[in-house]
Formats: sequence, structure tokens, C-alpha cells
Amino acid sequence: MMRVFLNHTPQAREHYYGERALRRLEQLAEVRLNTQQEPLSAAQMVQAAQGCQVIVGARVPAVPADVFEQLPELLAFCRVAVDVNNIDLSAASRHGVLVTRATPGFGPSVAEWIVGVMVDMSRGISCAVGQYRQGRVPSVRMGRQLAGAVLGIVGYGTIGRYLAKLGQALGMDVLVHDPYQPDVGPCRRADTLAAVLAEADYVICLAASVPETAGLFDAAAFAAMKPGACFVNAARGELVDEPALLQALDEGRLAACALDVGRAADQMPSLALAMHPKVIASPHIGGLTPQAVEHQALDTVEQVRAILQGKVPHEALNAQDAYRFHRLSRAGPCANAPVSRCP
Repeated sequence: MMRVFLNHTPQAREHYYGERALRRLEQLAEVRLNTQQEPLSAAQMVQAAQGCQVIVGARVPAVPADVFEQLPELLAFCRVAVDVNNIDLSAASRHGVLVTRATPGFGPSVAEWIVGVMVDMSRGISCAVGQYRQGRVPSVRMGRQLAGAVLGIVGYGTIGRYLAKLGQALGMDVLVHDPYQPDVGPCRRADTLAAVLAEADYVICLAASVPETAGLFDAAAFAAMKPGACFVNAARGELVDEPALLQALDEGRLAACALDVGRAADQMPSLALAMHPKVIASPHIGGLTPQAVEHQALDTVEQVRAILQGKVPHEALNAQDAYRFHRLSRAGPCANAPVSRCP
């Protein structure tokens, strides 16, 4: 029987995998669980996964070359996330290990979080709640309504498309910039980032994290934004120059900011920004709902099922280089044995 190592800590397993997915995985393979409370180091992962053919991995920890070099029986690493930036994909390919990722099932969850923080930034709800809980009567301030405002979406993927529908339902004028998406209908299209920044009342960073988008929102970008605009980052921390964002907030160029990601551990917002009085921050939980989590966990169950059947699973990133997997898929009667034992 194929052996699978689920590298989630007990808490991560509770939050990011779930019992239904785990039970289905156990119907397919012998599943070995990580019992440590802290994320494993590479050396600990190698030790824990000895003899396993598949690792089903949480979004942390990082997976360096050592993991693929020191686990000769490993056929596949299935990431329970879309982002695989902290997996050494070239090393996996070099050692013939298949790497897969989950499909994005978090569109509604993250888009709803964005709408929630836009309302909060506009009406000062969490600020008033905090003051009441401290036994103080909050000051009354004029709010802003979303209806009629310009919603600028930078990145028109799964989350951006769902958010655009919500924005339109709220009566917002949705303006989209994504150089890789020629069709943004029925939204308005902005050909440049500068066009979005100049017009949007709410700028939402949802761009993909690729080398060319690193630091996309820098001092120049914040200076180009409409005075009094609000900024939201629900994508990745590396897309934002944090000192520049902090300066824009301090100087009053931005009315408010909301962050679910940042440059702290596990993509959480940095404390220096999260503490700012104009910032609403949450600890990377925009996609943490049962529906979103189960979607991605069940993706890995189906990927393991495909591997057992000798098929290339969906969302395989390096199938052409995964010679360990291909050797197994050709082995016929050896299909459930470690690849090193197959002819």
C-alpha cells in the first residue's frame, strides 16, 4: 500500500485539512501524521517521511532540495495550496519528483473578507468597537459608502473575478487592471496600473506573485493614488514595499489600509504595519473557511488517487521531469511498491 506523509502540524491539520479529507486519504493509502506542534525543519521532514512515496504538504514549511535528495522513495509532493514559491521546484525536477498544487477554492472567502474590510475602513466599525470595549465612548465620524465609489482591482484571477461581481452588486464602479487578462467584461478595463491608481477610491492588490510584481506597490505607486484612497492587500506580502506603505499612511496620503498578508512569518502582516491606527490587519485568514479549506484538501486526495492509478494528476507542475513517477506508472504490478523496487 502506498505510504503518504501529511506534514501539517496538528493545529494546521485542524485548520487546513479537515477530517473528511483525511478520512478519504486514509481510504487510499497508509497515512503517516506529523505529531509535532511546530512546523518541521527540512531535516525533520526527511526523517519523518522516510519510506513514504508521497508527501502532502502544508503551505509551511519551506521544502528545499535536501528533501528531494534524501528521500529516494519519494514520488510526489502535493501542496495543499496554490502558492509553491517555497518549494525548490528545480530540485524536485532534478530528482524526478512530481510536484502538484491545489486549485484556488478560496475566491468567495477572500472576496468576502475584502468587502468586510472595505466596509470597516469606510465606517470605522472596528475602531468604535475597540473604544467601547475599553470603556470609552467613541467619537462620531462621517462615513463613506461603497455604492458609487470606484473599486480598483489589480489582478483579475479567481478572487478578482468574484470580488468584481460583489462590487457591482453593491453599486460600485469596477475598474480592473491585469495585463494577462484581455477580457474583463462587464467591468471597465485599465490598461495601466497608473490608470487604476489615479481613479480608484479602493485599490485592491490581487496580483500574482511573480518576479515582475515584486514591490509592485512602492513609494511611486502610493504617491500616484487618489488622495484619501484606501488600500487592501489580500495577495502576497512581497508585492508591497512596506516602508513606503507606512510612510504613505503616516503622511495622510491614504485614508486607511487593510492587510491579510505581509512579510512576517507565514505571510502574516508585519507588526509595525498591523499596529498602525489606520490599518485593519488579520493574520492571513482571508481564505480560512471550511469550504475553502476542504476544496484544496480534497484536491490532494484526488491527486493521490491519480498517482495510485498511474495517471498524471491535475495541477501537476513538472510532469515532464517526474521520472520517478513515470517509472512507477509503467511498472504495472509494482504500482504500489516504492519506485526503487520496481524494475
